[in-house]
Amino acid sequence: MKRLLKFLSPYTKECVLGPLFKLLEATFELFVPLVIASIIDRGIASGDTAHIWKMGALLVGLALVGLVSAITAQFFAAKAATGFAASLKTAVFSHLQSLSFSVRDRLGTSTMITRLTSDADQVQSGVNLTLRLFLRSPFIVFGAMLMAFLVDAKAAWIFAVAIPLLAAVVFGVILWTIPLYKKTQTNLDGVTGTLRENLNGVRVIRAFRKEADEETRFVAANAELTKRSEFVGRISAAMNPVTYLILNAALIVLLQTGAIRVNAGSLTQGELVALVNYLSQILVELIKLANLIISMTKAAACADRIASVLEIEPGMESGALTPEHTAEPLVSFEHVSMTYADAGGEALTDISLDAKRGETIGVIGPTGCGKSTLVQLIPRFYDATKGCVRVGGVDVKEYDSQKLRRRIGVVPQKAQLFAGTIRSNLLWGNPDADDDALWEALRTAQAAEFVASREGGLDAPVEQNGRNFSGGQRQRLTIARALVRKPDILILDDSASALDLATDAALQKALRETAGEAAVFIVSQRAASLLHADRIIVLEDGQAVGVGTHEELLKSCALYREIYDSQFPKEAV
Repeated sequence: MKRLLKFLSPYTKECVLGPLFKLLEATFELFVPLVIASIIDRGIASGDTAHIWKMGALLVGLALVGLVSAITAQFFAAKAATGFAASLKTAVFSHLQSLSFSVRDRLGTSTMITRLTSDADQVQSGVNLTLRLFLRSPFIVFGAMLMAFLVDAKAAWIFAVAIPLLAAVVFGVILWTIPLYKKTQTNLDGVTGTLRENLNGVRVIRAFRKEADEETRFVAANAELTKRSEFVGRISAAMNPVTYLILNAALIVLLQTGAIRVNAGSLTQGELVALVNYLSQILVELIKLANLIISMTKAAACADRIASVLEIEPGMESGALTPEHTAEPLVSFEHVSMTYADAGGEALTDISLDAKRGETIGVIGPTGCGKSTLVQLIPRFYDATKGCVRVGGVDVKEYDSQKLRRRIGVVPQKAQLFAGTIRSNLLWGNPDADDDALWEALRTAQAAEFVASREGGLDAPVEQNGRNFSGGQRQRLTIARALVRKPDILILDDSASALDLATDAALQKALRETAGEAAVFIVSQRAASLLHADRIIVLEDGQAVGVGTHEELLKSCALYREIYDSQFPKEAV
């Protein structure tokens, strides 16, 4: 928790004023039993109505001042807690954006979502309750004990015995439950991950009739979370009855000894009532403190989890150069090898390849051979573990990563659109693009016809993940988004898999006519998409088994010939 306190520094004033007003409220509350004792001993006992009215008015005044103080304290506490949570979530989100793909792969999406939602909310709640109760509750407990000594020192020894016993119970539960809450939050990650997989893969699950299996898997993960939550919940829940037991035992002793002393005349009825009220105040505040401790325990566990994410190094150090792309070849792979974290072997092995301006490079090979890995090294989504990837003659590690990626247009395997409009999605490529540039990109991507047919045209709505478009339409819109940028390097990572052969052929023709000086990398499973590429690299198990034109590879590369023959009738060949 200490590592996150820097996010509270802008709210120092609120963090001071909130507890101060709570202490002010508590101070007025401590005077209430004395006023009631005065009403009993001086007003009721002697029949002094004026004194009763006077003390009653004082009680109302104390209540009103206490109410105003409580509302003011709550305002400052809520402002500090919500501001702290907003700053924390922003910092975590920004940090997650800075992490390399390899680090994000290791963390997992479900873990990152839990940190930003459930964990951050728990920490916010803990901060709010801490500002409101952390000083108030101990102040009331020890203040009530002090006031009890002022009322009657002989009876106050009961408070001196009960309070240490209560403190032992509360802090014992704290030390026991903190590690258990951490484990519970880890189980929550598992449930979130299982749920996310089911939601994302619902079509596949139904297609293979795996609903029952997935339900069993979710129930198992949820049962483990429930088991841990119930266990730690039982421990926390035991705090309240134990504190009630101790305080009620103290109350019994106080009433027994107090009644004897009232009969003996050494203690007045009002003083006994005041002592009982102080004991009741201690009971209420310790229950609040127990709930606060539970909340703080959860918040501390969640804060440690959030801090652990903030402490993760981005994984890649960005350079400082701005890409000029003047030297030839524009893109160069020099004996590049790539190994994913915790992988058993290399995804790419000793790849050497050059791409000049205006050239189209095709990448083909069996599933899992490293095609996507190869092109993801160019915008530096991953770093090569051996060798060097150069753009414009300069190692990509020396460039400012953000500036490098502004010069590269990437169309990923999975077409991803964002809620908004067609225009807002296309402007991701170039925020300054006008309508003519947008329509030009749409025409090249073979998307102009269906965009024009939609009500609103460029301003037609796009739902989350583009679910109001077909798979082929989403792919064409993502291609258009990359083309709007007019990049120096265009990467199409199997981005036409949902297109029919005629549309794919029209797209390839349009790209050849409009790409200009850009170096184009086309990753595809279809040989037809690469027939007109200047060069094609054939990958197998991460190694280049062939490089050349379509005609050259048909003669020299058995794997390419096999892929080609499997996709075209031999009569046509």
